[in-house]
Amino acid sequence: MIIRNSISLRSFFTAAWLGWKIESNWTDPLLFAIYSIVKPLSGAGILVLMYSIITAGNFDNPAFAYLYYGNAFYQYVPAVLSGVSWAIIDDREHYRTLKYVYIAPVSVPAFLFGRGIAKFLTGSLGVIITLLGGILFLNVPFNAAIVDWPLFFLSLILGITMLALMGLLLAGITLMTARHSYYIGDVVAGGLFLFSGAIFPLEVLPVFLRPIGYALPITYWLELLRRALVGGVAEAFPTFITLSNGQLVLILVASSIVFGLIGILTFSYFDRHARERGLIDQTTNF
Repeated sequence: MIIRNSISLRSFFTAAWLGWKIESNWTDPLLFAIYSIVKPLSGAGILVLMYSIITAGNFDNPAFAYLYYGNAFYQYVPAVLSGVSWAIIDDREHYRTLKYVYIAPVSVPAFLFGRGIAKFLTGSLGVIITLLGGILFLNVPFNAAIVDWPLFFLSLILGITMLALMGLLLAGITLMTARHSYYIGDVVAGGLFLFSGAIFPLEVLPVFLRPIGYALPITYWLELLRRALVGGVAEAFPTFITLSNGQLVLILVASSIVFGLIGILTFSYFDRHARERGLIDQTTNF
């Protein structure tokens, strides 16, 4: 057990270092810094422009803070989901090293989680830049003195863990496919964006689609983050008005466990079949 844990930790930290090297050295450091700043601000800018046109610039409406915080923290979803599953594609198709990972004395899931750390760090940078831009230039409500910091950090940690386990599910699916799985993380993240209440309450959705949102742990995660940062604003919307923070945390934990188990079992199943069918080093020419 001790040896296995040691291998997992070594695999995780080695992969995290490797992932950061790949993520941060794809271009000139100055260009990387500019890209890291411009990308999140441009995404937030488009959302703010659309909101301004629709509401005639009514930024005092609680809906603005609701959607701004939701959009800011949602950046973690594609970053972590894709970060874990992308390593399969990158190492198999681009670097042609995935087969060496499998024959090395490493824990493959720990290796994938480690590779996802780089995406998590760049995602964190995007979240921070988006939040600072909104607070400093758009008067997005924020008061550090009244923020529920314990709830915020608890929710953040639970949510990132949940996203990593969901990313493991996508990694398992990716193992069984070829290059056409390149954008699977982005496609899934785009779909979840519509159903998780990221920029609008679930009540906006047609009645028959709302159960999808209620079944997603991401929905409860974003609600908890909003409540921790701007409780009054979040509670102005009816979606979870009858639920306390404690109840939302329990729902988030329970739903995360369910999705986590699905992710672990799915990856184990596809990992075994990929080994048996010789798909570990499968590459394409398109």
